[in-house]
Amino acid sequence: MQPLIDHARSFGLRSASGPGELARLAEGQTPQVLFITCSDSRVVPALITGARPGELFELRSAGNIVPPHGTGRPTGEAATVEYAVEVLGVADVVVCGHSHCGAVGALVRGDDLSGVPAVRDWLAQESAAALPSGSAEDPAVASAVQTHVLTQLLRLRSYPSVAQRLAAGRLRLHGWFYEVHTGRVLAHDARTDAFLAL
Repeated sequence: MQPLIDHARSFGLRSASGPGELARLAEGQTPQVLFITCSDSRVVPALITGARPGELFELRSAGNIVPPHGTGRPTGEAATVEYAVEVLGVADVVVCGHSHCGAVGALVRGDDLSGVPAVRDWLAQESAAALPSGSAEDPAVASAVQTHVLTQLLRLRSYPSVAQRLAAGRLRLHGWFYEVHTGRVLAHDARTDAFLAL
């Protein structure tokens, strides 16, 4: 923890962007992309994309899950999506899954999650049956994660603010798969229905 504290203490003083750029951030934010990804510490959106402060609006959740719209109870995920689309007016939404995902892995393996009931209940929104068979044997769970990303994109389309902007041609959705072990990023290509290198 101490190295993180030491860095935080001096961040503003030695920021590569300089104090002037940081001061400009106080005027507001105008990100062009909502980046939805897993809470996994190995996935760092700004590192993957090279984004500077203010360029990405991030939503992180266990397994990069987008809850179904209209569940009858508010969620932080739904509020973040709505704010990004309606207030910030992002032009693009990226759902980025990753290799070696513990959440998707737990689903495909049928792990006993009774010791972590909040995790169990969160993952219960997903159907392991919808994931490709044979995924449990792959430690990277690549195929299952890619299918999972597409499911989240479908869910996003059911959000009214997203659906309206898509219909108006003012929003684009992207499905990405990040390989933790190589740093490679694949993007879903709708024409071939495959994840291809960016």
